[in-house]
Amino acid sequence: MKFQSPLEPALLIKRYKRFLADVRTKNNDLMTVHCANTGSLMGLSAPGQKVWIENSNNSSRKLQFSWKLTELSPDKFVVVDTGLANKIVKEALNENSIVELSNYSSFFSEVPYGTNSRIDFLLEFNDKPKCYLEVKSVTLSRRKKIAEFPDSVTSRGAKHLIELEKMVKSGFRAVMLFLICRNDCEVFDISDDLDPFYAKCFSKASEAGVEVLCYDTVINKEIIKIGRRIPLCDALINRMSFNDAG
Repeated sequence: MKFQSPLEPALLIKRYKRFLADVRTKNNDLMTVHCANTGSLMGLSAPGQKVWIENSNNSSRKLQFSWKLTELSPDKFVVVDTGLANKIVKEALNENSIVELSNYSSFFSEVPYGTNSRIDFLLEFNDKPKCYLEVKSVTLSRRKKIAEFPDSVTSRGAKHLIELEKMVKSGFRAVMLFLICRNDCEVFDISDDLDPFYAKCFSKASEAGVEVLCYDTVINKEIIKIGRRIPLCDALINRMSFNDAG
């Protein structure tokens, strides 16, 4: 996935009201930009952090620029705009880059299902049950090389797990894909200390047969694309095994 416009560097001043951030541009101008992320952005919103913003070139928008990336080091980035996750996965589906989800006959986006919910992608196969695919953008990392989700309480995320569990029980395939939207992590964990209920729903859903996939991303200032599959961390596997045994 290519960015629509060349990204421009800036320094973060503050993030507030969830969808707004003040930055200082390379020309030393103060600017308010759009922040497309409903999470806490824990560890990514400290004043003075280098960020990369994109001009929408849309004169009808109140805020012309959007915050796309946080730079951790010259080759380490985090995708702040959670709306990009589905675009990355859609591109990967079109290119059959996700082996576990290949060989479908067709797929559709934002399909209504469950109770007032929409699935990110519904994959149809010629000789297999339909597959309900939910995508989560992962930006949190509090321990070196370990990505975590969620970064705050997410009742919406818990609802998605419950809905996926229902799909499995109805005879369909259901997959939760955690897209690691940063390129400095090697394993994935659930942050059960930040949202115990989400962790409980995750364990229950995986036990019921909801598949879990974790993929990292290749990120630079020009493109973002899906990378390789990464494993669950040992601690998460142990917790899941304990719950299964119980």
